[in-house]
Amino acid sequence: MTESQPEAGPHPRSPSPLDAPGAPSSRRSRREADAVGKATAPSAAAPSKAGRNLPAAIVVGLVLLGAVLGGLFVWPLGFVVIATAAGVLGVWEVFRALQTRKIVIPIVPVLIGAIAIPFSAFFGGQEAQLFALLAASAAVLLWQSLESAVGAVANVVGGVFVLLWIPFFIGFSVLPLHDSGVAPPPLGLWPGLVVPHSVLQLVLTLLLVFANDTFGYIVGASLGKHPMAPKISPKKSWEGFAGSVAGALVIGVLGTVLLLGRPWWVGVVLAIAMVGAATAGDLAESMVKRELGIKDMSSILPGHGGMMDRLDSILFGVPVAYVVFSLLPTTG
Repeated sequence: MTESQPEAGPHPRSPSPLDAPGAPSSRRSRREADAVGKATAPSAAAPSKAGRNLPAAIVVGLVLLGAVLGGLFVWPLGFVVIATAAGVLGVWEVFRALQTRKIVIPIVPVLIGAIAIPFSAFFGGQEAQLFALLAASAAVLLWQSLESAVGAVANVVGGVFVLLWIPFFIGFSVLPLHDSGVAPPPLGLWPGLVVPHSVLQLVLTLLLVFANDTFGYIVGASLGKHPMAPKISPKKSWEGFAGSVAGALVIGVLGTVLLLGRPWWVGVVLAIAMVGAATAGDLAESMVKRELGIKDMSSILPGHGGMMDRLDSILFGVPVAYVVFSLLPTTG
């Protein structure tokens, strides 16, 4: 319908001077129409139903996965450096987020622990990893005792919580390098450029986490209608969870048979365990963010938010995979 055509109705009116193109009401009507059109027109940069920029999220995920896998296959100490750096950045994000609730964790001993725990796991194994955690926790308590008593309990509990949640769990991604059978763990390339079996298990673990996030993201963004935990993460759907299970099963079975040379059913068990752990990790971080009243820990990673928004699934996934691989038979 053009402006010169009268609006259809039982009582059409004659055009008045106010309908002229230069009249104030006409200009106001056009501005309102333009505003409505801009609000309703689809935007190429609009986020998906999952609330993220899906292409950017996939690209960033692939780049990070490539860097991590490159470290595992080529330079094991480089992987430890990457994992530790991610943990330090995650600790800093949580430190800043907790400040919104007036919880100021002793950041210096926590950051030192975030560095010491993964490297202790690499050089000394599980006992050294646990000792580093206990030492860092004691340092948090000692540091806070030298500060103000106001909020001391919340600060200490928050600091120990961050140590357990981030660097201690990250240490489980480093343990397979220590358990590789190469003693001491190499500072350079793998001897003979042969990647140990335990490291291949870690590679499959990370691929399963990536499959869980990616397939769940794609299916949830396109088909998600039924929220899984609406009070914690409204955009996480059962359809996305089904996509995560399907994608992880494919990657788990293929990876177990082709990469590890183990029976297909091991891949099924591992895939189901990893989807459960990764989903729990995602929901756990969402619960923390909802309690703190924030959407993302930061905006450093396009399509993901902060480093913790990328680590949430991994932090729960690697300890579970470490336990599953230690319980499952190595053959048969």
